[in-house]
Amino acid sequence: MSTPALRTASLRRATSESTVELDLDLDGTGRSSIDTTVPFFDHLLTAFAKHSLTDLTVRASGDTDIDAHHTVEDTAIVLGQAIRQALGDKSGISRYGDALVPLDEALAQAVVDISGRPYLVHTGEPVGFEHHLIGGHFTGSLVRHTFEALAFNAGLTMHVTVLGGRDPHHVAEAEYKAFARALRQAKALDPLVHGIPSTKGAL
Repeated sequence: MSTPALRTASLRRATSESTVELDLDLDGTGRSSIDTTVPFFDHLLTAFAKHSLTDLTVRASGDTDIDAHHTVEDTAIVLGQAIRQALGDKSGISRYGDALVPLDEALAQAVVDISGRPYLVHTGEPVGFEHHLIGGHFTGSLVRHTFEALAFNAGLTMHVTVLGGRDPHHVAEAEYKAFARALRQAKALDPLVHGIPSTKGAL
């Protein structure tokens, strides 16, 4: 019996704005070591790793004296690229996943298709959420922006919907946890799936 291929990736991205080093194992247990120098984003990525059962190590730094935007965006780009690389040819995966996750008053839904066709539909965040500074450093608009970077670099179709919520911290975290749980289902190896789960023969 052949040994299953490791679904791992190790990537580094360096620009004039940031440097990101990332290691990922899609078949992990949710262990993480995250330091992006943006504490609330560290919190979101830690939740993502835990609830997607992905082992994740991230070291990032950048021009956060200007804004957290570049460091957060570039980290999301590398995470998406690593997910895509680790998935390989996608043989045997479940492909689809969906999750509905509450966090106190907040409720978020995420649906993921590992389709190879990047697309994001993102709706429902409270009015003004995009302008709110969570923890004084992470702008609410970065939630959608990181999902865009993840979808386009990982090759995912993603629908993320906020169904309710008031506290910006809770809303953002519920969105990330919902995405994590949906990806956990979609990336899972299904013993009933033989080959690539598409009538096209490729994803």
